[in-house]
Amino acid sequence: MDISALVKLTSKAWSLSILQSLHAGVPGRKAPLLAASGAGRTAFGQSLAHLIDIGLLERNPGHGHPLRPEYRLTDQGKRSAAMADAIIGETSSPEDRARLRRAWTVPVLAALQQPSHFADIKRALSPITDRALSQALKSLEDVRWVSRRVDPKSRPPRALYWANGIGATIGRAAAEFA
Repeated sequence: MDISALVKLTSKAWSLSILQSLHAGVPGRKAPLLAASGAGRTAFGQSLAHLIDIGLLERNPGHGHPLRPEYRLTDQGKRSAAMADAIIGETSSPEDRARLRRAWTVPVLAALQQPSHFADIKRALSPITDRALSQALKSLEDVRWVSRRVDPKSRPPRALYWANGIGATIGRAAAEFA
């Protein structure tokens, strides 16, 4: 999985939670997955459809009622589910898990495996806008998952960002699969 696949995977809020639940052995039907993820029905349905569209989930042929289908992980989905389990396993609080559901959190942390300038991060995450990257970095700085240092000697002054603490651990787990 490359960084663009990681961006695509995390574009729906509940994708990582659904994959992690399946990895943990939750039955592949909607009701148990919905209960395990804690998502609302609409957002859950959109994330489930998204995972099917990108080829990480498929309907389990021969299992489940037509109105209550059963889903299973594809081979690529199994690798992604292991990544999701590793990422979510690093968080302990509901606030941290909610932060992981934001679209750019995991890709930004994966891009920050080494100290990087804003432009370098943006280049690594090509579809991201300046505003989205700025907001993601700011929110990650607020919880100390990312650190920022401005080099006053350079003209113009440039900020250097790097993941630390939980952010570094999550970034390594994501980059390992990306």
